[in-house]
Amino acid sequence: MMKTSIPTEAKEKILGELHSANLSFQKIYPGDKPDRQPVHTVYGGANLFKSDSTKRMGDIALRSLTAYAPDFTVLARVLQLSGHETLPVQTDKIASLKKSLDSMSEADRKNHPAWLSYTVYNKVIAKLQREAVEDFRIDFEDGFGNRPDAEEDATAVTAATELAKGMKEKTISPFIGIRIKPFTEDLKARGVRTLDIFLSTLLEQTGGKLPDNFVVMLPKVTIPEQVKALVQLFEIIEKENKLAAGTLKMEMMVEATQAIMNKDGINPLRGLIMAGEGRCIAAHFGTYDYTASCNITAKYQTMDHPVCDFAHHMTKVALAGTGIFLSDGATNVMPIGPHKGDNLTQAQIEENTTVVHRAWKLCFGHSTHSLRNGFYQGWDLNPAQLPMRYAAVYTFFLESYEDAAARLFHFVNKAAQATLSGDIFDDAATGQGLLNYFLRAMNSGAISEEEALVTGLTLDEIHSRSFYRILKGRRA
Repeated sequence: MMKTSIPTEAKEKILGELHSANLSFQKIYPGDKPDRQPVHTVYGGANLFKSDSTKRMGDIALRSLTAYAPDFTVLARVLQLSGHETLPVQTDKIASLKKSLDSMSEADRKNHPAWLSYTVYNKVIAKLQREAVEDFRIDFEDGFGNRPDAEEDATAVTAATELAKGMKEKTISPFIGIRIKPFTEDLKARGVRTLDIFLSTLLEQTGGKLPDNFVVMLPKVTIPEQVKALVQLFEIIEKENKLAAGTLKMEMMVEATQAIMNKDGINPLRGLIMAGEGRCIAAHFGTYDYTASCNITAKYQTMDHPVCDFAHHMTKVALAGTGIFLSDGATNVMPIGPHKGDNLTQAQIEENTTVVHRAWKLCFGHSTHSLRNGFYQGWDLNPAQLPMRYAAVYTFFLESYEDAAARLFHFVNKAAQATLSGDIFDDAATGQGLLNYFLRAMNSGAISEEEALVTGLTLDEIHSRSFYRILKGRRA
């Protein structure tokens, strides 16, 4: 019989107290939500919104891609994707390579140097044809501007009417919402009025129904009272329109230094989120307002500026494990050529191509920078940016696919003991990181559920989102 020193009663008392503390912690930090997170949000002026806006955006995006990258070799060279140096430039050789790749099995294709660029290009094309816009925000703030009250009132009615029409015709994006003006002293009344008119009109026209995944974005949040005010308005709107309590959800924008550190030198983000009483589901970063608040001049206000990286990490530290979705901002350089029309000279065509390709590379680089920093969602401001959003997302996941699959398979089959996979030392935390990779890759559409099975895990195990639970189940 084993000798022990701790009396049973004392042990149970200590473990009982620890149980309560652990449950309290888990309530605050439940971990990532299993819900789908869109890879981007497109912001468009409310005055321009139509019921079929997202479909038309997809058409524009597809035309832009095929005009400036008529095949995968062009895109690969512009973005300098892995293996681009080996790709042909002559039209006949490109056609021959494409035909050869088309006829290969997926397993054989993965061993070809052109696999990544070929796969990314085709996935982007398919995505733009199927679901070009994942999330759309009807914008009454920066994308709309400060206009006469009568004009904003009328636009709120028109935009709500178009959304109701899109719901009926099933032409809207799977995630959608509005951005109102901030609850600052100067603009709070205007923000409330637009919210009221828009939602009242929409609910009247739809018989009290909201679109799936509908959200209200509150910009320039600096104090919890602004969030609390929106919650109180939600409660009134729900009651007046016979909506279930808690139906209306919100997002907040991190756009000021005071949202990262308050007057007491404390990161206030978790407090701002909690002021939403469970209604705040996401925090979005406002690149240009934030860099301006840091006195960065216009030339250097970019998504990858060090002050943005600092804000991103502070946001991560404050909100990691809470289940709040995080989104990066937008690239403000549009991939649009300066020359318009059908009768352009060769010089004008070449200048357009140069401008678009330069902007593509910038968009791609910024999106990749966000992904590397753990921000799996960002903003797009123009349909011509959509191809680069998806190109960045698919490249990010696909170029790591084989390595991640091998490491996770090896680790799981070693019963999660810390082990070497090649020259990489893996432990349990890395196992969770690898699992997160596959969850994000599947969420984005970069890989299919079938492709995730090469890890040796079942879909139920992957969807459990917990490497610890997977190992516990297997050991049992």
